[in-house]
Amino acid sequence: DAARGLVGNIYMGRVIRVLPGMQSAFIDIGGERAAFLHVADVRSPRPDGEPARPIERLLAEGQNLMVQVVKDAIGTKGARLSTQISIAGRMLVYLPQDPHIGISQRIEDESGRQALREKLKALLPPEEKGGFIIRTLAEGASDAELKADVEYLRHLWGDLRERSLGAEPPKLIYQDPSLAQRVLRDMVTEGTDRVLVDSRENFHKLAEFAETYTPKVRARLEHYAGERPLFDLYN
Repeated sequence: DAARGLVGNIYMGRVIRVLPGMQSAFIDIGGERAAFLHVADVRSPRPDGEPARPIERLLAEGQNLMVQVVKDAIGTKGARLSTQISIAGRMLVYLPQDPHIGISQRIEDESGRQALREKLKALLPPEEKGGFIIRTLAEGASDAELKADVEYLRHLWGDLRERSLGAEPPKLIYQDPSLAQRVLRDMVTEGTDRVLVDSRENFHKLAEFAETYTPKVRARLEHYAGERPLFDLYN
């Protein structure tokens, strides 16, 4: 897991220094070095035409702050952070603080882009305040698949917010799913009969993940305890 890097991780951090001259702040997220947050990456809703506020008016030393890593630490530089949270799903990226609906640049056909935007809007619950970016994979998706992704991401954000309440910084509150969890989320379809897992530890982790986020998949998970390695068994 350590080799995966920190990009995408969401932390409850603490502001340890505000640097007006650099329009930046150092945030403690629990690493060896403090992470770095520039004013351009601080979400600050403001009326149209109102100039951006300086960082010393947005943040104070000792303040708790939910942040996401956008760039890993390199050399002597700490990780780079943003307060604009985004969570990736299979076909959508969820922007819980931003009501905008964007579309991947790779989807070039303008009428197709508009149709996708309208399709997604129709599937969103009326109370939805966040926004989404539609990924390329969504082009051929059914309403049911898109709706499942919306529900998965909203559920994830709800859990994440709950974990952040009263969290004592520095604390990791969200990490991108592991490869095995992404396979479960992205590759298991209605046509999948079963998913064999040869590690008991991984099986329990995946079962827990499925029960919470992909309940329809849970019944198809099986722990394989045979002698022969799975790759040999299925050639």
